[in-house]
Amino acid sequence: MAADFAKGKMVTILSVDGGGIRGIIPGTILAFLESKLQELDGPDVRIADYFDVIAGTSTGGLVTSMLSAPDKNNRPLYAAKDLTHFYLEHAPKIFPQRNHLLSSVANLFGQVMGPKYDGKYLRSLINGLLGDLTLKQTLTQVVIPAFDIKLLQPVIFTTIDAKWNELKNPKLADVCISTSAAPTYLPGHEFQTKDSKGNTRNFDMVDGGVAANNPTLAAMTHVTKEISILRRRMDLLKIKPMETKRMLVLSLGTGTAKNEGKYSAAKSSKWGMLGWIYDGGATPIVDIFSDASSDMVDYHISSIFQSTHCQKNYLRIQDDTLIGDVSSVDIATKENLKKLIDVGENLLKKPLSRVNLESGKFEPVDEGTNEEALIEFAKMLSEERKLRLSP
Repeated sequence: MAADFAKGKMVTILSVDGGGIRGIIPGTILAFLESKLQELDGPDVRIADYFDVIAGTSTGGLVTSMLSAPDKNNRPLYAAKDLTHFYLEHAPKIFPQRNHLLSSVANLFGQVMGPKYDGKYLRSLINGLLGDLTLKQTLTQVVIPAFDIKLLQPVIFTTIDAKWNELKNPKLADVCISTSAAPTYLPGHEFQTKDSKGNTRNFDMVDGGVAANNPTLAAMTHVTKEISILRRRMDLLKIKPMETKRMLVLSLGTGTAKNEGKYSAAKSSKWGMLGWIYDGGATPIVDIFSDASSDMVDYHISSIFQSTHCQKNYLRIQDDTLIGDVSSVDIATKENLKKLIDVGENLLKKPLSRVNLESGKFEPVDEGTNEEALIEFAKMLSEERKLRLSP
């Protein structure tokens, strides 16, 4: 990465939010972006060839690993175009559906007695896909947040830490299972790492969305930290302190429910512990924390880029108009999954939007569609890659 920084002009970052089955939405966006990159640079290029850092939380962490884990030819395990098929094939088995009456009873009972799903299929699937690959083996640097419930603190798994510290180099499968362990939906994950000296470290992990459902800021902080370390270690690396004009950031949301006043202060004032956990099929506390986490990150980053007049270097694509089943993280019927594909494809055609720093809402800006913005973004990524590959 140091050599790339030295030859290039930009630091490139991709970030994917958490959101369960709604990971299909950024999967659709990434398939479009990769197709445009292939038009520019040939059919064999992949997303991981263009980004210095790929960050992902929960379902975004799984997408991150699929795009950056090496196959037997040391190329990415999945092309972006394969992500949608992955969700269509496996989501119904990760989140098996019951009939409506049984589901309502099971939901209410499950929120009290245990997670809604046992997670066995997901664990088997991830272990089968990633095997014994470890975090340090990813083809580009990754940043995957999780949360240690025993220590009550976030754990940010990164490729660079894994390369420097054996105890921070777990199996990539353990990282994916950890960041996906959404409270009330899937069980937590416990594992241990061991170094060559016999030292061990225990991890008691739950979903990264508890700390950073939108991991974009975690990725930017990681880049800034790494450059600081490299500057201390390499006198010849002429890099100024990180500036937004040298960052090229693509942040993909997984969609949020349309603000229809689903909850209210009057309603919540009557809730006890169970009410905050379960309300008419929804999980208020999970919705509130995940949405607040994602929105606050976007607000902070938008503020930084807008204040330095570099807003075109930060592209956030998000749909905040979801209604009905498509706003769910786990209604994995074939019908709903196909609707989510439509959401992603329609999102490409929508006007490019940015957060209004006063209202906190996404508002269209007069700069074309998301599709057009991604085409321009692909051109910038291609130019950066060519600059780095030049003699």
